[in-house]
Amino acid sequence: MIKTKQDFINKIHLIVSVCIVIPVSFVYAFNPSSQFDIQLQTIDEHNFFKAIMGLYLGFSALWLLGIFKNNYLKIAILTNIIFMLGLGFGRVLSLFLDGTPTFGYILGTFAELFLGFYGVWVLNKFSKSL
Repeated sequence: MIKTKQDFINKIHLIVSVCIVIPVSFVYAFNPSSQFDIQLQTIDEHNFFKAIMGLYLGFSALWLLGIFKNNYLKIAILTNIIFMLGLGFGRVLSLFLDGTPTFGYILGTFAELFLGFYGVWVLNKFSKSL
């Protein structure tokens, strides 16, 4: 877990990610229209969002391992970088191609890019100590 200031710096983005990604996964899976302008109409659409929930929960489990077990920290940081920057850059692409989404998605874009680049910074700055 977090024992030193260095541990806090290395892991805070994983903790923030878990605290956001887990609840969002359940919103996507069970009630996306409560927070986003999404109206699921078909079983396939419901199935897709439940799969997204599983993907989000799977990555969150890996990030939790990295938070609590230092031998998983580097892979947790690397997967968090890929996850967050993948989402963030996909949303930026959508912004240019599709137009401006709702505020929640705009906020999510900034948060994902920030967390992803923070992870890159941690990996580069502290990779020798991880």
